[in-house]
Amino acid sequence: MIPAASFAGKHVALFGLGGSGIATARALIEGGAQVLAWDDNPDSVAKAATTGIATADLRGADWAKFSAFVLSPGVPLTHPKPHWTVELARGAGVEIIGDIELFCRERTLSAPTAPFIAITGTNGKSTTTALTAHILKSAGRDTQMGGNIGRAVMTLDPPKTNRHYVVECSSYQIDLAPSINPTAGILLNLTPDHLDRHGTMQHYASIKERLVAGSETAIIGIDDSWCAQIAERLERAGRQVIRISKRLPLTDGYFADGTNLMEAVHGRYSKVAFLEGIGSLRGQHNAQNALAAVAACLKVGLDLGEIQSGLESFPGLAHRMEQVGRKGHVLFVNDSKATNADAAAPALSSFPRIYWIAGGLPKEGGIEPLRGFFPRIAKAYLIGEAAPAFSATLGEAVPYEISGTLAAAVEHAAHDAAKDGSGEVVVLLSPACASFDQFKNFEVRGEAFRQAASAIDGVKPIGGAR
Repeated sequence: MIPAASFAGKHVALFGLGGSGIATARALIEGGAQVLAWDDNPDSVAKAATTGIATADLRGADWAKFSAFVLSPGVPLTHPKPHWTVELARGAGVEIIGDIELFCRERTLSAPTAPFIAITGTNGKSTTTALTAHILKSAGRDTQMGGNIGRAVMTLDPPKTNRHYVVECSSYQIDLAPSINPTAGILLNLTPDHLDRHGTMQHYASIKERLVAGSETAIIGIDDSWCAQIAERLERAGRQVIRISKRLPLTDGYFADGTNLMEAVHGRYSKVAFLEGIGSLRGQHNAQNALAAVAACLKVGLDLGEIQSGLESFPGLAHRMEQVGRKGHVLFVNDSKATNADAAAPALSSFPRIYWIAGGLPKEGGIEPLRGFFPRIAKAYLIGEAAPAFSATLGEAVPYEISGTLAAAVEHAAHDAAKDGSGEVVVLLSPACASFDQFKNFEVRGEAFRQAASAIDGVKPIGGAR
């Protein structure tokens, strides 16, 4: 835990008592603050009270005594309308912050030179965060990873000079972290997302920009116009900017040339790393993630040999193009996190011949946006409520069966793939659907796929499979 010593002796209000909220309250108390906490969920309030956190309805609190209000990132700050606690804090002139801001203040207070890599973007945040932390750890660096992935940031070990922090940041967290100041800040990409909470794309992009604007070095993917404009704006303002691109040769920066990761300096190119043969980093989208990790790790002092070794040993994230097993020429890949068509596209673009398991609770638009990948699909195995609609979209373009259940789909796909004589083929779960018609969540669905694959005679688990 990181004691929030910057608030020692001060009164702090806190709203949101989920896991990270309780952890944040405990960190404040450990640092010497007097915390008064609340939540709209009575069960959360009761649970917090059992841990020694003082609780009371903040509607009746004396806001004049609070030095700060710590808000859970899951609670609306601006849209669709501010939460009632936000209105009370603003009315009393109390600053509104979140746990990432607390972390930044503690780092500044106790170890301002501790390497801090912060990652944001619409897509790829978690993989880039996990990859960066893995490279650092595999190179023997003292590394802490958390934030919007894994551990709540205030449960990490306290800052010290040579301790490296790799922190995933959502737009909600950045919105509550006015002094965020990473050593290397990464902005991967921007597409419309969470507009119900941010109102407009412009507002959403401006929040994401804050992370790189406060960075010592801003690492920005420029393959979309929003990020390209941010890079130009920061460079004009005198910030150090490193551009990355998964598809465009750059004059300066880092870009992908097939599976090679290249550095450009005034138009002169050199290879800094490669992804050939690294199954956990297939696809253009993972090239972008790897480029960002490479740039960040170079910034904090790793050499190219350490970075390449870390890339090659990266096991990938569960449920994100996760290689779970192999039987001869058949690879089994769990991409259960792909809960809509856009999320399924990277996996479908990464393999040349696919036995595709798709379906579940359908999202708007179905799989029509994936039509360009249909030639890669040897056969589709449709499950759940979406099966009839998906079969209509596939029509005569792709052979398919309505398997009904995931277990049946895996069994049938494995049987058909084993008879395919065209080289390596993939049994891919990339559902393009939510899971809730048959599973509690995408994690449970992915675990069911893993178990069904491992139950097939002769399937050998792949290193890193969970």
